[in-house]
Amino acid sequence: MDTYKEKFKSKADAAGAEIKDLLKEHGNKKIGDVHLSQIYQGMRGMTGLVSETSLLDSQEGIRFRGYSIPELQVKLPKAKNGSEPLPEGLFHLMLYGELPTEADVNEMTAKWQRRSHVPTHVFNTIDALPLSTHPMTMFVVGIMALQTESNFAKEYSKGMNKKDYWDYAFDDAMDLIARLPRIAAYVYRRKYKNNEHIQPNGLLDWAGNFAHMLGYENEGFHELMRLYMTIHADHEGGNVSAHTTHLVGSALSDPYLSFAAGMNGLAGPLHGLANQEVIKWIFEMQEHLGADNPSKEQIATYVQDTISAGKVVPGYGHAVLRKTDPRFTAQMEFGKKHMPDDPLCQTVWNIYDTVPPILQSLGKIKNPWPNVDAHSGALLIHFGLKEYEFYTVMFGVSRALGVMASLIWSRALSFPLERPKSVTTELVKKWLKGEEEVWGE
Repeated sequence: MDTYKEKFKSKADAAGAEIKDLLKEHGNKKIGDVHLSQIYQGMRGMTGLVSETSLLDSQEGIRFRGYSIPELQVKLPKAKNGSEPLPEGLFHLMLYGELPTEADVNEMTAKWQRRSHVPTHVFNTIDALPLSTHPMTMFVVGIMALQTESNFAKEYSKGMNKKDYWDYAFDDAMDLIARLPRIAAYVYRRKYKNNEHIQPNGLLDWAGNFAHMLGYENEGFHELMRLYMTIHADHEGGNVSAHTTHLVGSALSDPYLSFAAGMNGLAGPLHGLANQEVIKWIFEMQEHLGADNPSKEQIATYVQDTISAGKVVPGYGHAVLRKTDPRFTAQMEFGKKHMPDDPLCQTVWNIYDTVPPILQSLGKIKNPWPNVDAHSGALLIHFGLKEYEFYTVMFGVSRALGVMASLIWSRALSFPLERPKSVTTELVKKWLKGEEEVWGE
């Protein structure tokens, strides 16, 4: 380690120890309306956003405009001969706050089909990247290249009225959602399928067309994409991708720039990249144990070894949820319906039976239950989509539905620039000594 890094490390170690002591002694003290611990520990539990599209309940899981996932699986329109909800219907619900009719969904599909053309320069920009580039990087680069088509940016440069912000944000959001499957599929086929691309099928629904462009014609996979795109669409406003999109949008960056920023957040291992980490962990376990379908006893031993090594079991735990994620349950039910004998799915279900009791026995974990990432990879692999680095891109395509609906509303309601107050540890110490007034009073 060079002297520059050594100097920084010594400073950081001292600051970390000081903050740890401060939180241990004063973490529950309130500064204004929040605890000192919340300021240092990721703002957990601090209510500071309005996001109308969905709400996360610690016991019931995600509700989209008040409807749970099981309710939406019944109430949202389906594709012909299908049994899974169409994402077009969920977007309608999040945007308008009312359940769509079949005609509403068909109209949304038609609008996205008409808006789905991606300019050639977007593909050329993606092609300029090395094939070794992570698919999320290619995806974000494609979104940024597509920003040249922003109606909001063009009209803002002309001096549009504030009352019209929502109008052009609406058009950008619709165009972006319509085009994302094409960009994502292009990334997939370029990186994993010898650059052999598949043209869109204008007769298919949004998720079905995405599956088609990826190269999967099995109707079961199309159904999985409809479910996947629906359950990953939104998770209230405070998660990294949603909050980042909202934050950047509050600066009046157009929807393309805002969404690209959110996708850079989604690419983090503590957020959207977690689904990739789950599959990597399962594959490593199978290789270590020498078994494609290990027993619960073998899984328990491997889990305990993982925890003893100071590592986490990916796919388990959630910042808010305190029970099994309903999105996990929806995927598990899909798996038991369509692929009950699949060894990888059976392993996921055995992990589900094994991990929570082990985590509960530690006594420190608030939520030992699986989240959405614990199951999605196994379903995709069953249909042949084994390239797990791509999974977060699929997550991103889905997440556009929620964050774009929210962004349209933010512009319609003229939400202001987001600018929370920050403080220094030195100011915290002065406050604790009574030398500084509580901020904001």
